[in-house]
Amino acid sequence: MTQRDGDKSRFVTLASEIVSAYVSNNHVQSADLPKLLNDIHGAIQGVCAGGMTAAAPDKPTAQAIRRSVTPDFLISFEDGKPYKTLRRHLTLRGLTPEAYRAKWGLDPDYPMTAQSYSEQRSQLARSLGLGQQRRKSAAPPAPEPEPAPQPAKKRAARRKEDA
Repeated sequence: MTQRDGDKSRFVTLASEIVSAYVSNNHVQSADLPKLLNDIHGAIQGVCAGGMTAAAPDKPTAQAIRRSVTPDFLISFEDGKPYKTLRRHLTLRGLTPEAYRAKWGLDPDYPMTAQSYSEQRSQLARSLGLGQQRRKSAAPPAPEPEPAPQPAKKRAARRKEDA
């Protein structure tokens, strides 16, 4: 066996191990397995040849975008997992919502928070009274008049009476 044949078999083994690990943690359609295996194998060959550059991700179809938005969760195009809010997930990956939308070709109005989560937060805010303007009372209470100071002679006379 030549050096080149040894590299090919090693690349196939590495690709199969990587795909096996990926499939054990992610849902992949059986029809997509050959393409995934070929992509991984090609990436390994490219890295070993020194010519591999970061490839742009495949843009999701309109149907995939619609399926990624559910009432309870948003499915991330980064890892395929469901999230109630994508902001923290994207921040951990070094992306802003705008960069995420641009990377995956999403509309500027693509949501970053699931609908049910937004409603839950809105109800909580209302129950706490947030967002309501303070209500003004009908009329501010009038200050009570202060008692008029008594002349010094009357005070002295009262002290004598009290004693």
